[in-house]
Amino acid sequence: MKYLITGATGNIGSLVTERLIGAGATPCLLTRKPEKTRTVFGDRVEIRLGNLAGSRTDLADVFQGCDALFLINIGPHLGERDRTCALAERDAGVRHLVKLSTLDVETGVGTGPWHARGEEAIRASGVYHTFIRSSALMSNALSWADSIRDDGVLSSSTGDGKIAFIHPDDIADVVVSILTGREPRNESPVITGPEALSYRRMATAIGEAIGISVRYETLSDADAMTDALLWADHAYAEALVDIWRAIREGRLATVSDGVQQLLRRPPKNFGDWIDENVGYFAKKAGRSQ
Repeated sequence: MKYLITGATGNIGSLVTERLIGAGATPCLLTRKPEKTRTVFGDRVEIRLGNLAGSRTDLADVFQGCDALFLINIGPHLGERDRTCALAERDAGVRHLVKLSTLDVETGVGTGPWHARGEEAIRASGVYHTFIRSSALMSNALSWADSIRDDGVLSSSTGDGKIAFIHPDDIADVVVSILTGREPRNESPVITGPEALSYRRMATAIGEAIGISVRYETLSDADAMTDALLWADHAYAEALVDIWRAIREGRLATVSDGVQQLLRRPPKNFGDWIDENVGYFAKKAGRSQ
C-alpha cells in the first residue's frame, strides 16, 4: 500500500506520517515546501510537490500510484477543494479517501457547514471514503499557555458549557487504522475524548499541574470576536465564536465511544495531555515570579 498524506508537517498530519513510517511504510507527502518537509522527515518519505488549491489535472498527476489519501483541508472554500481532490483521486485510481472532518458537521456549528459541503462533494464523486468526524483537539489548549503562565487567567466566552476535547494521538491512531484498511469504508465515525469538560475545569486542572490557581474570566461574544480577530481572519474568527457560543449553550457536549470501537482501547484523557505538555504552561526558569 502507498499512502499520500496532506498537511504532513501539521499537528495531525505529522503524527500520521510518523506512525506510517514506524509501521514500515514510505508515505508520500504532498507539499508546497519540499525543503521544509525533507528537513522534518529526511529520506524516510517520498516528496510530491503540489498544492490542494491546484487543478484537478495537476492533483491527479500527483496522486498517481497511491492507494489511499489522507485529506486535511481548511477554510470556507474547502468544499470546492474537497471536490477537486476527490475527482483527481478518482482520475488517478486512488482507492480510498480518508478526510479529517469535524463533529460540528452534525450540528451545523462553526466550521461544520464548510466540512459538510466537502463531505457532500466527496460523496457525489463516487469515491470510497471515510469521514472522521472529530471533536476539537486538546492541543487547542496550547493557545491558553501565555495567559495562564503569565497572568494565571483564562478568558473565554464558553461559560460553563462543556466539550470532550480529543487527544491528537487518538486522532492519528484512528486515521492510520482506517488508512491501512482495517475498518469499513463509506462511513463517518465520530470520535471524541472520554469526558466533556468546561474550560473552567480544564484551566483549573492545568493550574493544579503547575501549582498555581488559575482564574476563569467570562467574555462576551463581542469581546471573544475582538480577541479572535487578532490572529484569525474574519471567516475563521466568526466560526470560532459560533463554536464557543454552542459550547456555552450545551450543544457540543457529545461524548462518543468511537475511539474505543475503532482502536479497542479507551481514548486518552485531558490529564494525560496536561502531563505531556505541562512545560508550556509553567513559568520559565529565571523569569520573575
